[in-house]
Amino acid sequence: MKKEYIIPVFVPHLGCPNDCIFCNQKSISGQKKEMTKEEVQKTIEETLKQINDIEAEKEIAFFGGSFTGIPEEKQEEFLQCAYEYIKQGKVNSIRISTRPDYIDKTVLKRLKKYKVKTIELGVQSANDYILARAGRGHNFKQVQKASKLIRWYGFTLGHQMMVGLPESTRIDEINTAKALIKLKPKMIRIYPVLVLKGTKLEKEYQEGTYDPLPLVQAVETSKQLVRMFADHHIDVIRVGLQNTDEIADPTSSKSEIVAGPFHPAFRQLVESEMWYDAIVGKIKKLNVKVKEVEVTVNPIDSNNVIGHKKANVTKLKELYDVELIVKQDKTIKQGKSKIQITKTYQDFKEK
Repeated sequence: MKKEYIIPVFVPHLGCPNDCIFCNQKSISGQKKEMTKEEVQKTIEETLKQINDIEAEKEIAFFGGSFTGIPEEKQEEFLQCAYEYIKQGKVNSIRISTRPDYIDKTVLKRLKKYKVKTIELGVQSANDYILARAGRGHNFKQVQKASKLIRWYGFTLGHQMMVGLPESTRIDEINTAKALIKLKPKMIRIYPVLVLKGTKLEKEYQEGTYDPLPLVQAVETSKQLVRMFADHHIDVIRVGLQNTDEIADPTSSKSEIVAGPFHPAFRQLVESEMWYDAIVGKIKKLNVKVKEVEVTVNPIDSNNVIGHKKANVTKLKELYDVELIVKQDKTIKQGKSKIQITKTYQDFKEK
């Protein structure tokens, strides 16, 4: 299987009609200056130099703003620049992210012309009240219409949703996941809301009118959502914002985060909890007192089974007095496992 590389090109706030309550894209990307055609080319060239695998799949991804809201001339400029690398065989595809209200047939025809493959929509919620409360400026019907158009034109559809928006509950977020599943995206990103400097949400937080989700609650909700999407074969390509100099522990002087469920290994926390649930579920089905459980997984999954800072090993020992043994086997498919009860208390007594 060919390795895949993303060449990220950040276009912060370009194309956005307003600032959403939670958003400061310049803080998230760490990029202060406006993107130009020359900067796009420079970014692509510098990233390509770091990729030594000639056979790898390479994709230029325009992140950060609402790409199809950029003035048409600027869109054409950026797309033409990226398309040149496709024509030269240096890059395989292009990905863009945008708003659902900035998608129509004319826009999609333009993207098709430049061989754009994937379109990600910033959905955030399926609840119109929550969308309005967050200052999104679109409703869920526009998400439905845009999603159907994107798929009808043959693009790969991606969605982005948020956990912990103002006045949103876990039920709202589960309902959002259910609504997105019906629209059949190929991939999904799940972002717990962080309070960033310079946003309207920071003001609400300082005034005491917004309480960010505790980390434990954000992990629990995200775990449930990941499971829902996985059950419908939707690829969860990100859980939590990527850790950078700006998106870092709030105690860091460079961090743009004021508050919220930040963790540098947020996805690992979520996936570790899922593995823990699977192990405990297996134990509870048995009519014996378990002393030791052996879990064999693909090497890629072993750290998540053990848990962040051996959290799963510790919890099983403290709560159930069960020893967790993790073994690796490359023949086991990633995400799958072989769980065996290797010792029970009866075995222990007999010894």
